[in-house]
Order: sequence, then C-alpha cells, then structure tokens
Amino acid sequence: MKILIIRNRASQEQIQEMLEGLETYIKLAVDIERNILAGGGEYHADCEEVLLEDGSRQEDIWGADWYPEPRKVEFGALINIRPHQGNRTMEIEDPKLRSRIERITRALLQVNS
Repeated sequence: MKILIIRNRASQEQIQEMLEGLETYIKLAVDIERNILAGGGEYHADCEEVLLEDGSRQEDIWGADWYPEPRKVEFGALINIRPHQGNRTMEIEDPKLRSRIERITRALLQVNS
C-alpha cells in the first residue's frame, strides 16, 4: 500500500490511491506543527515513519483515520499512547489537539463535491 505525504489539498486521485488498501477509510499520521499528513498504508506507524523521514518530529505526529464517505475523523491509534505527552490511551484525549488534527485533516482531505 502506497503512503502519500499531503501538503496541499489532496486530489480525488490521491484520495483513491490512499484508499486502495483499506477501501473505506485512510490511516493517517498528522504533523500538527507542519500542517501536513501522511496517509495510506496498513498501520499508522507506517505513515508516522514516512513523516519522520521527511523531517517531522515524533512528538508532533498523531494518528487518526479519515472516512471520506461520511467525512468523519476518528482519533484512535497505537502511536497516540504517549504518557510523557499526557495521552495515556490510543484515543487522543485533549479536545484542543483533536480539533487541530481534525482541522488539518479536513483542509487536506475533504474533497468538495
């Protein structure tokens, strides 16, 4: 499965590429400081690795899922378990952080139809 780094609003073709593996949703790693994301792949950690190789800092990357059909963001991922950053579960607990991730995800992946 191909993982793409999305820096500007994704095209419909890019969305389709990222959907190829899982079909109904896209696993994401979102860099909240650089306002970019990596999507596609089988695991959030695969997306995280692509962003790390691109220069992101691990503490700025959070895992999420994008469901394009209902235009929904979900915030659960193993890479989100970070007691040292105040997040003790797979689910992102901080509402401000969730809001930031959702804003970035929608700006980059929500294709207007």
